[in-house]
Amino acid sequence: MEHWKRNTILFLSSQTISLFGSALVQYAITWHITLTTQSGIMMTVAIICGFVPTFFLAPIAGVWADRYNRKWLIILADGMIAFSTLILAILFLIGYDALWLLFAISAIRAVGAGIQTPAVGAILPQFVPEEHLMKVNGANGSIQAFIMILAPMASGALLSMASIESIFFIDVVTAAIAITIFLLFLHIPVHAKAAQAQTTSYFSDMKQGIIYIKEHAFLKQMFLFFAFFMLLAAPAAFLTPLQVTRSFGNDVWRLTAIEMAFAVGMLIGGIGIASWGGFKNKVHTMTLSALLFGLCTLALGIIPNFWIYLVVMGITGLAMPIFNTPATVLLQEKIESDYLGRVFGILSMISTSMMPLGMLIFGPIADIIAIEWLLIGTGVLLFIQGFFLLGSKALINAGKSINN
Repeated sequence: MEHWKRNTILFLSSQTISLFGSALVQYAITWHITLTTQSGIMMTVAIICGFVPTFFLAPIAGVWADRYNRKWLIILADGMIAFSTLILAILFLIGYDALWLLFAISAIRAVGAGIQTPAVGAILPQFVPEEHLMKVNGANGSIQAFIMILAPMASGALLSMASIESIFFIDVVTAAIAITIFLLFLHIPVHAKAAQAQTTSYFSDMKQGIIYIKEHAFLKQMFLFFAFFMLLAAPAAFLTPLQVTRSFGNDVWRLTAIEMAFAVGMLIGGIGIASWGGFKNKVHTMTLSALLFGLCTLALGIIPNFWIYLVVMGITGLAMPIFNTPATVLLQEKIESDYLGRVFGILSMISTSMMPLGMLIFGPIADIIAIEWLLIGTGVLLFIQGFFLLGSKALINAGKSINN
């Protein structure tokens, strides 16, 4: 345990480098498809390719994260993404730049993300002491928010000066650096289940994971909350750019401004939760965030001034890590190490499916009624839903600090 700080710095550094390269490519692909096709259908296909593989793979990847060495799973996923990106870069260089290749790479990257997400969520408690999980997860959230600010600007600047292939090569280099850090410098002991001979089938392990969730009331209630929260958050997450275009003007700087405001809010929220640590009961911190998110969603549907709108968008971003960090730590503290991968796998499945499902519901409605009314309606429902957390005895008991 004495090396946990060194391991944490190395882990966060490797994740930051890898995530930055991935974000550069993701923005480059999105903008390339937008600029070359100017088609909503093509953008929808790209989005589907980017989330469907993660959705289907998440529960299986959760089993892998519990059966195998999580460090190696992260390395292999990063390597797979980097290798496929390298092949794509070479094909683009020699002139073969068909659109379907970008859809294919989005799907492969989604497979990699599907494998990585449960492993990353489950690996932190293997080397970070329980009492420091909140700070480390908060710091991780801040890093991700900082990349959300930096990556679109860097990707846009690179695209204006160089070809899309150069961005693909940057991602290969960043992945190689991250893998090298993991391989040579990061020493994480294998968790108990991975060290044992596996005597059960994948299906049996998956079934045991589902039974484990069913047997823990706080997990069932937390996942149910997550599902409805993600569904209702879809208009605030996806329809606000369209709302800004319709209500304030179709200037590109406005769309950039709302993305930046949200990311800056997330950065501040991540730093805040890492420094503060939240209330003694993690569920109280999650409730504060849920109520704040609901109020902000409601406000986005009412505010007539764009500059005030930007401030509210920033507060919305600030609320996200104040919810996500204690929720992640609660799972890391309360779930047995051997089941962590499967629990994070199911959580990943929920998070990758409910928002797109929300868009299938709210997207068509947005062409019939004003987006403002959708934001007001979902904002009220999100605010009311926040009180569900306080009303759940199982969640309140689970959220109590280890020092209580």
